[in-house]
Amino acid sequence: MELICIGLSHRTAPLDVRERLALPEPRQVDVLQRLAQAPVEALWVSTCNRVEVYLAAPSVQVARQRVLAELEALGGAAALEHLYEHQGEAALVHLFRVACSLDSMVLGEAQILGQVKEAFERGQGAGAVRGELMRACAAAFSCAKRVRTETAIGRASTSMAAAAVQLASKVFDGLAGKTVLVVGAGEMGELAARHLKQAGASKLYVTNRTQERAEALAAEVGGQARPFEALLALVAAADVVVCSTASPAPLFTRDNVGALGRGRRGRPLFMVDLAVPRDIDPAVGTLDWVHAYDVDDIQKFVAENAAARAEEAQKAGVLVAQEVARFVKERALREGTPVLARLRQRAEAIARTEVERTLGALGDGLNDKQRKSIEAMGRAIVNKLLHEPTARLRAVGPEGEGNRLAGAAAELFGLLEDEVGAAAAAPSVMATPVQAATGGK
Repeated sequence: MELICIGLSHRTAPLDVRERLALPEPRQVDVLQRLAQAPVEALWVSTCNRVEVYLAAPSVQVARQRVLAELEALGGAAALEHLYEHQGEAALVHLFRVACSLDSMVLGEAQILGQVKEAFERGQGAGAVRGELMRACAAAFSCAKRVRTETAIGRASTSMAAAAVQLASKVFDGLAGKTVLVVGAGEMGELAARHLKQAGASKLYVTNRTQERAEALAAEVGGQARPFEALLALVAAADVVVCSTASPAPLFTRDNVGALGRGRRGRPLFMVDLAVPRDIDPAVGTLDWVHAYDVDDIQKFVAENAAARAEEAQKAGVLVAQEVARFVKERALREGTPVLARLRQRAEAIARTEVERTLGALGDGLNDKQRKSIEAMGRAIVNKLLHEPTARLRAVGPEGEGNRLAGAAAELFGLLEDEVGAAAAAPSVMATPVQAATGGK
């Protein structure tokens, strides 16, 4: 199975392109199930800064065409112009770096690991993440844990939400005496609310489509929950608005925000949009009294403060290289093991046949001890004959030599014909993940 990654991120695509591919979870599952037709496996990673598809497939070219067709259907031909692609070990390195937050807009940001884990769980639930991708993700998560433990990149980092609050504090020269509104009570909204409270905001309101979640978050940060139906009235009273919802269309437009201007009498409004797709239409920023920022604006702000994390990122990069090498070596050994097992089974079957033939020819003239000696001799010949190839296959490094030797052994000893025969004898119908889960119904 070959690994391939195709995607786009804040490094390659503007926000208006990224948000076209920012699918709600049910649609992500639909795409996964279309891509992951057995034996292909698929993982869809979608955050505010990236959309990436990882596939494990016997044929990279066929898998690649499937992904490109899906991305073009979702984002149009323009989306294809911003794609990057990694294959084989390069795709593995990229997955590890993403999980370790070395490719994030905010270097070392802790939230990305949780987002990749959520994507992994969603892929497993859809039947799209199985053997190879499951092992690759598990190794990436282990690597991320090691990076967090052995470097200070997490301690030297900030989050998108924290950066947004820092920018608001800079605009207003502190948040003391300010009224702030958090729109959306998800993970990013929760982080923003905490940072706003720590920054000294005097009044903190939380609103969310689900009132219970707004109330829970407000209670946690010492704020006040307000009904989502009062959204514009809340904005009218706020100095700072931070929004991060899953709305497919902007909540705030130039018209509905502009209508609030007369009542504010020129009082400035700071709005930061951490959502993809955006909650705030870009035209809102053309209002004289509104300071509107989106995730790409936050990226520029964060870049100015990234120097402190550069040294820790180098250390983390070394750990990623070590963990990728470990995974590749283990995979080479794992893929070589079935060949060894089949080779031993073939040799033992031949030895048993010849021992039984010899014992039959000698008739009943042998005692128990003599029979056992002949059987032991057959086993000893098998063990001595296979000792050297077994040791060599297990000792090879991660550069692909193990796969080459295993393949040569399988061909020389006719083990490939065994596989073909077994496949021919097996049922030929391949169920999709949905069919497998429902018994084909």
